[in-house]
Amino acid sequence: MAGDITIGVLALQGAVSEHLEMVETCGARGKAVKRPAGLNDVSGLIVPGGESTVIGKLIEEYGFGGDLKAMAAEGFPIFGTCAGLIVLARGVAGRHGPVLSLMDVTVERNAFGRQVDSFEQDVLLAGIEEPDRPFRAVFIRAPVIEEAGVGVEVMGRVERGIVLARQGNLLASAFHPELTGDPRVHRYFMQMVEAWTARDVEV
Repeated sequence: MAGDITIGVLALQGAVSEHLEMVETCGARGKAVKRPAGLNDVSGLIVPGGESTVIGKLIEEYGFGGDLKAMAAEGFPIFGTCAGLIVLARGVAGRHGPVLSLMDVTVERNAFGRQVDSFEQDVLLAGIEEPDRPFRAVFIRAPVIEEAGVGVEVMGRVERGIVLARQGNLLASAFHPELTGDPRVHRYFMQMVEAWTARDVEV
């Protein structure tokens, strides 16, 4: 079924091409979404890493905000990675620009330090394929989830906090799964999209 699915990547700023390549590696079609009309052609959306304040402002400037909030309320799957996690979060510690405020989590930006403090770490992720095999997660100026609401499923943690979580049709990671060569997190999101297209997803 994956070959019949098109997954969009919000192409306003950030790691767009890497996500598109990973989506296609997983057997689905990838589409760069540059304007709200492009949302009509996809069955799920990835909000990539980059600069969260820039992405948030461009979401508002190009008019994505209302459409994405309405679609998310209907069960449309959205996956936010790194900056995308911040954009999805309802709470961001400190001052921050526009966000979608969809996911019941509070995040801290740059929780692990600056760009020079980027690192890789093996993390066990519940729910994905081979959960006992560590996922080599890449953290680049990464946020962390400090608090998660009762409806949020925690799927991965490090000492600093939560780094992978799901709330119904929303998935968010603090790390960059598109940079690892390990497709398991993207395949998990693809399963969410497949379930949505069959209208079996729980929201």
